[in-house]
Amino acid sequence: MEIRKPDRLNALTGLRTFAAVNIVLFHFSNPDWFHFKAHFALPLVHWVPELNLAPVVNAGYASVSFFILLSGYVLAYNYGKRARDRQLDTVRFYKARFTRLYPIYLLSLLLAWRNLPGEYASHTHGMFLAGMILAPLLLQGWIPEIATFLNTPAWTMSAESFYYFLFPWVVRIRRPDRPEPIVARLGIIWAIGLVPGILYILLNPDGIPHPDRYSYGPWLQALKFTPLPHLASFVFGVVLAQLDELIPRASRRRFVLGVFGFAAIFFLLWLGSAVPYALVHDGLLMPMFGCIILGLSGDNPLSHLLGIRPLVFIGEASYCLYLLHFNFWNLIHDTHILDHLGLARFDPWISYAILIALALLALHFIEKPAQRRLRNWMHA
Repeated sequence: MEIRKPDRLNALTGLRTFAAVNIVLFHFSNPDWFHFKAHFALPLVHWVPELNLAPVVNAGYASVSFFILLSGYVLAYNYGKRARDRQLDTVRFYKARFTRLYPIYLLSLLLAWRNLPGEYASHTHGMFLAGMILAPLLLQGWIPEIATFLNTPAWTMSAESFYYFLFPWVVRIRRPDRPEPIVARLGIIWAIGLVPGILYILLNPDGIPHPDRYSYGPWLQALKFTPLPHLASFVFGVVLAQLDELIPRASRRRFVLGVFGFAAIFFLLWLGSAVPYALVHDGLLMPMFGCIILGLSGDNPLSHLLGIRPLVFIGEASYCLYLLHFNFWNLIHDTHILDHLGLARFDPWISYAILIALALLALHFIEKPAQRRLRNWMHA
């Protein structure tokens, strides 16, 4: 029996463009660059409208939490009904996930060879050896000290591979026929997801007075980069897909939820240090992300706006952009190619454009061909 694939959610693919670009800006920009002011001098009036995106860029790490939650949602959106009907082939699912995740992941490790001397100098011999063994196996994320070994963003793939392993069992949770029990489940998952951050704040195991994005401590590393603290976000996304099934695509509630989600996230990020970093880093934003996803999964002006073709085109390469942007950034600047071409005066903006272009090339000339060949070879 042929199983019909669910409709594409183009608006969510379009939003992935902004999430991936925001991570790039988080790592390689000054957030203050994105506080825009325009001065208008009119008779008797001096008007200074502002657009302050600095808090969003400064909290670019939240985009990673969004990607984790979105991955749970998209998987459940595509496989949920099949799994509940016991029609999901678990082995074939694992093969499909491997062919999707591993080719670009392996490329990111190979392109990071220049980082080997630095990793060797900054770790004990034992930890360096552990990183060399565990990173290709997608297991480095379980040891905070080497979670970002070779390629900083690669820790997420270590977490995602663990969530993929759990998914066939998590997705079989029975779906209630009414939204209320599902909303209650989401509330419980959200509360559980807040526990790691709350414990970190209460216990302050690293002794850091006011942790922020620049802080370092072994327990903070564990909170940020290991799989378990982020598991609730993934499960939240899986259960959110059950709620999605009960809301009509054209429902006005979706548009309201989407607008509310964007506004609430911007407001929380605008509060800055008034909201504890340990909470914003993951669990706190789950409900707002959920509102955005439900909104963009519908048929409304918001989903139409983010589902335009250019955004979807780039969004399809968001995985490549996310995982390879450190590699490509180092390649561009270590080779001084912009200086040789006389383009350095346009940096960093031209570098951002080059990163997107290279991600698109990686998608179409490496990821997709490798995925096709692996799936044929593995019968995935």
